[in-house]
Amino acid sequence: MISEYGLNDIVEMKKEHPCHKAKTWKIIRVGADIKIKCQGCGAVVMMERRDFERKCKKMVEKAEETE
Repeated sequence: MISEYGLNDIVEMKKEHPCHKAKTWKIIRVGADIKIKCQGCGAVVMMERRDFERKCKKMVEKAEETE
C-alpha cells in the first residue's frame, strides 16, 4: 500500500488494463475519489480512495512538486 500519492504520480496497479499497452497509470484527480488514466490507451477510471489503495501495487514515479 502506498502511504502518500498525489497529482500526476505514476502508479502500477495489481491488475493490468485490458488494452495491454501499458501497466502504468497516471493519477489525474485526488480527493475522496481517485481518478487514474491509462498510460497506454488513455482510458480514465474513477474509484474510491479505499479501493485505489487496495488495488495499487507500487509507485513507479513521483511527480515533481511545484510551488
